[in-house]
Amino acid sequence: MSTDSHQNTDSGAGGGRDRIEREISIAAPMERVWAVLTEPEHVGSWFGQGTPTPVDLRPGGIMQLDHGEYGQFPTTIVTVDPPRHFAYRWASAFPGEVATEGNSTLVEFTLTPEGDGTRLRVVETGFAALTIPADRQPTAGYESHSEGWSGQVENIRRYTEQLAA
Repeated sequence: MSTDSHQNTDSGAGGGRDRIEREISIAAPMERVWAVLTEPEHVGSWFGQGTPTPVDLRPGGIMQLDHGEYGQFPTTIVTVDPPRHFAYRWASAFPGEVATEGNSTLVEFTLTPEGDGTRLRVVETGFAALTIPADRQPTAGYESHSEGWSGQVENIRRYTEQLAA
């Protein structure tokens, strides 16, 4: 299975500025990828400072993302369907604020079997409905997240595959 297979798709209304989609093949079973996405000891290793992340893994629960100099982000978990679908709301323009429908984007992770491994699709939507303060545009705007998810799916792949080694 190819571990460097990437698919980047950005689309939506307003010239493609509302939906970011990234896909990657990971040489690990779905259950391991699920654990990396949802378990406290793993989340901070691919997104954050390398320390355990508090996760209340249930709809309405909070997963605290530590994005270093950019701030702390209490994301609100929306969907938990192991090991196939996980989603949360992320108020990246508002560090420290709990994510709600009015101040956040929706980040969805979909896992599907692919040979002996997993195909991971990450979709982030909702930028068009947000009013992002000018000083947060460089880190919380569509362009920043579009670039960021390209790196994050690679981080997820590398981290997950090194666990399997």
